[in-house]
Amino acid sequence: MTHRAVLRPSAGKTPATVITGFLGAGKTTLIRSLLEQAGGRRLALIINEFGDVGIDGEILRACGDPTCTEDNVIELANGCLCCTVADDFVPAIEKLLSRPQPPEHIIIETSGLALPKPLVQAFHWPAIKTRVTVDGVVAVVDAAAAAEGRFAPDPTALAAQAAEAGQLDHETPVEEVFEDQLLCADLIVVNKTDLVDAADLAKVEDLIRAAMAEGGTGREAKILRASNGKVDPVVLLGVGARAEDDLANRPSHHDEEEGHDHDDFTSFVVELGPQPDPAALAKTLERVVAAHGVLRLKGFIDVPGKPMRLLVQGVGTRIQTHFDRFWKPDEPRRSRLVVIGETGLDRDAVTAALG
Repeated sequence: MTHRAVLRPSAGKTPATVITGFLGAGKTTLIRSLLEQAGGRRLALIINEFGDVGIDGEILRACGDPTCTEDNVIELANGCLCCTVADDFVPAIEKLLSRPQPPEHIIIETSGLALPKPLVQAFHWPAIKTRVTVDGVVAVVDAAAAAEGRFAPDPTALAAQAAEAGQLDHETPVEEVFEDQLLCADLIVVNKTDLVDAADLAKVEDLIRAAMAEGGTGREAKILRASNGKVDPVVLLGVGARAEDDLANRPSHHDEEEGHDHDDFTSFVVELGPQPDPAALAKTLERVVAAHGVLRLKGFIDVPGKPMRLLVQGVGTRIQTHFDRFWKPDEPRRSRLVVIGETGLDRDAVTAALG
């Protein structure tokens, strides 16, 4: 059954929903599911990625949904929206609003390393302030990754740490990005629940609540559970949060900084030759990720003899592959992987290991 999303714009403004979440949380999958259930609404997408090659936009364009046309998808690669507001984000919004039939709702997928608060602040820019409102910020959490302790230790350890020091001691940039995304959210989607058991799911939700409590937001973001990014669009669209007017209740670890950068993380593209054995490739990727501490892998692979391209998605050592669409007649059959990790990741060693 298809639901028609209920949109409640503020004072005639076009509503926008910001989809945030750490690398590999399932943001693109959630957006694809949202498009499939949009019920004919005119939706436009702004997709941002950390790195030179845009994979998520390509995934969405391959979904087969009529909403995913070139005109409806604006892709901003090689940067982070929270750092390129004036150069990239505001012009993208203006371009969408100037169309003869402007969108009824704008969906913004941030990079997995983006801080959502600076992006929400951008809605006060004069060029768009009277025209667009942040209907809601949705943070997507990878339940399996969170249960493995990739973002923070378990809630008991967090509570002990807070009792001893009076505040959380963030040991890694990954934790800070993860918590900033939660602290800005109106809705938190705990995704990939099919990959964890009930005990781990409870642990993840306790971790989220602990982070929110320690952040002192004064707000209680609703926590939703999802598998494969499937969430009713009526829940995601039409929140009516007007988040740009509620910035004081959305603290960030970077509030006192004059600027923001991503020097803690690095991204590069590895070119591979044709890969005749997808299963063997997945095993190789698992070994390389484990040996070098890669955070995220994604890309498209040429499998000789197959008319479709192979989509590769990796979160830690969890590697998933499937054929997503046919190669186009005039499209080069290339094998390329985007690799993301913390600064210090040995690009030459990773490239050699994959080659």
